[in-house]
Amino acid sequence: MSKKAIPTLAWLIPLLPIALATAIYFGEFQSSSFLFVNRFTQILPDTLWAWLTFFGNGWGVFAIAFPLLLLAPRLLTAGILTGVIAALASTFLKSWFDLPRPAGLLEDGSFYRIGEPLLNRAFPSGHSITAFAIASALYFSVDNSKRRPMLLIFVFAVLIGLSRSAVGAHWLTDVLAGAGVGMWCGMIGAILARYIPDDQLQPTKILPRLIAIAGALSIYVHLTQIIDLELNLPLQYAAIVVIILTLVFFIKAQFTKAK
Repeated sequence: MSKKAIPTLAWLIPLLPIALATAIYFGEFQSSSFLFVNRFTQILPDTLWAWLTFFGNGWGVFAIAFPLLLLAPRLLTAGILTGVIAALASTFLKSWFDLPRPAGLLEDGSFYRIGEPLLNRAFPSGHSITAFAIASALYFSVDNSKRRPMLLIFVFAVLIGLSRSAVGAHWLTDVLAGAGVGMWCGMIGAILARYIPDDQLQPTKILPRLIAIAGALSIYVHLTQIIDLELNLPLQYAAIVVIILTLVFFIKAQFTKAK
């Protein structure tokens, strides 16, 4: 068996959060479960939950992970492939179900909200899909012997998912379903990334250069848009610095490899 093989049982794990989401929804615990999480998470500051939700945004996580372009290009490539798959899955499922968000059903003021109210396209949570997709892609892109420490990234993904209920944007069921779908997306992305030859991941090859261009585009996005919440502006500026520094070393690598 390959050192990076995905156990058969792993493909069944995403069914657990999806089953729990189904039980909560049809058991009519949709509102109560959301309100419990929404109120419980208020013990921690708004900035923490805003920053956590930033890492569930595709542009946000791409920027912060951008140094992997030089440090671990295969991991970054797996993350990008996964991100594309996750975005497609999120867009399709949100359009298919088109369910209302908490602000679309609950009375204004009955729950805590950070930022402008979001009313529809609730199911599943796109940020949760992205968080668990990237976590799964990174986890299954490394050898079996290195996976145990990386379980911590799933703890981070859980916090990102909870942040969507903490800011009042998603039901708990949206988060749970997003976690399940995201894990499947991540495993598929990890498998696809294995087919890219090692020599095509060198800085002077076309794929890394295209990723570098995407990084430059990300700078524009972080400069001209607010990623989810205004509280995230410091993180956006930090992300810009991370991208610029990585691009400086990436450009240097072009000339180094050319010698």
